Amino acid sequence: MNSLSGRFLILTTVFVMLAEVLIFVPSIARFREDFLLNRLERAQIASLALLADDMLAEDLEAELLANAGVYNVVLRRDEMRQLMLSSPIPGQISKTYDLRDARPWVLIRDAVVRLFTPENEVIRVIGEPVKGAGLLIEVTTDSMPLRMAMTDYGLRILGLSFVISIITAFFLFLAVRVVLVKPIKSVVGYMQRYASAPEDARGIISPDSKVTELREAEEALKQLQTELTQALKQRERLAQLGGAVAKVSHDLRNILTSAQLFTDRIESSEDPLVRRMAPKLVNSITRAVTLCESTLAFGRAEEPAPSLTLVPLRIVAEDVVASEKLAVADACVEIINDVPEELVVRADPEQIFRVMMNLVRNARQALVASGKPGRITLSGQEQDANWCIQISDTGPGLPAKARENLFTPFQGGVRKGGSGLGLAISQELLRGHGGDLVLTETGSTGTTFEIRLPRGDGAF
Repeated sequence: MNSLSGRFLILTTVFVMLAEVLIFVPSIARFREDFLLNRLERAQIASLALLADDMLAEDLEAELLANAGVYNVVLRRDEMRQLMLSSPIPGQISKTYDLRDARPWVLIRDAVVRLFTPENEVIRVIGEPVKGAGLLIEVTTDSMPLRMAMTDYGLRILGLSFVISIITAFFLFLAVRVVLVKPIKSVVGYMQRYASAPEDARGIISPDSKVTELREAEEALKQLQTELTQALKQRERLAQLGGAVAKVSHDLRNILTSAQLFTDRIESSEDPLVRRMAPKLVNSITRAVTLCESTLAFGRAEEPAPSLTLVPLRIVAEDVVASEKLAVADACVEIINDVPEELVVRADPEQIFRVMMNLVRNARQALVASGKPGRITLSGQEQDANWCIQISDTGPGLPAKARENLFTPFQGGVRKGGSGLGLAISQELLRGHGGDLVLTETGSTGTTFEIRLPRGDGAF
């Protein structure tokens, strides 16, 4: 009963029975009218014996009335009303029915009332004589035979209707099984096979249904399965790439750790230039080691939670500018630190450094690739709800494709050979702070990214 075809069988039986009931009401009204007209016709035939012989024996008259099923017969011929046959009436006449011009709704009403009236009543019935044998014929009869005949007829009609509904429902059940249920089960089978091995393209459905709606469902399922299979293959490739990056980062961390030990020896050098550059080299190697460790954590599908503290932003910006100026070399790129001295933000120092470094490096690479002189400006201010840090450049702007996939790994890269991971990682780091990274402006006059860090509720 929980299957589609089983419920369809039940509903079909119910609706066919409902239709038969709607047909039954006018049918029983028609049966009642035919029954009464038959009584009038039999009474008219019985009265013909009196027309042949003016005097009838009482026994013959009683037999004629009994055969007609009436108590008396009145015939009007030539404007004259004449009692043709008569016998004692057992009671008062309760109702009179005129069948000459009865409306359909009147016949239905009288039939329903009679069907639900169990008491026997004496009724008068008026009609037109057959074959134009007069103007009017009137009989008096009992209502019980009429009700019994109507009940018997109704039961036979309902029984026949039930049989018809069962047969109809059975054939419709078979039709639904073939036309709907079987194709649906086929689609479900495809879905189950695909679910067991979604990477196997052989499990993708091949639409073949002739029913329009099922065909559309199959085509939609095919598109979904195809896209999901491609996504799973891409995920597998990314997982493999992540594993390779993790291995490289692991080995690179070991190499950088060794380099870090050598830089400790360099700090003790007497050369003023070496002593001045050594701390920056130490900081760079330390950050590289930290980045490798973060990459290993990212390979485990998680970024370390930020260690929030109050950070003088200008000092972080100076480190970023100093690191990037080493990479500028002879290129005509000016990097300006315009961050206020007093601006202090709540952030993870290393993570905010990585974010700003990614943005400045992207801007520097875009300017160098354009072959024109340019300027990169780091600025910031404190607002009511956020600390806002802007990284602006005078470069050529971002192309449309890069803007559409700006924060999508492996798709948002602008530079040829770029992976597009920088902005995606930066946004993820800022969301760990409760902040966001927004592209506020891009065009032929330059590009501006804004870092937004929430000021919070004054916990610091």
